[in-house]
Amino acid sequence: MRLGNWRAEPIGPHEQAMYQVPFATGIFASLVPWLMLNHGGLSILIHPNTTNPKRDHLVDPIWIGRALGVKGEVLGEEGEAEEALEVNTEPTLGA
Repeated sequence: MRLGNWRAEPIGPHEQAMYQVPFATGIFASLVPWLMLNHGGLSILIHPNTTNPKRDHLVDPIWIGRALGVKGEVLGEEGEAEEALEVNTEPTLGA
């Protein structure tokens, strides 16, 4: 897991401020249940990071807590992202 970026203002498809925490797939089975039990009322969006950001955010996400709004109209379809996203289906921890 890597502590990510704090966004004090809405950014991209997110309608509210957010904090990003990317994590390796190997800890999914232990991290997600921990988040479910310890989210303290916060809303948590867990989504893949593939070449289809619209599907990642709107079709395939997991929400813990209350689902928040996501502006799907700003997300690209397969290969249509304004900024190309690196496929991250097998993330690794940085050095």
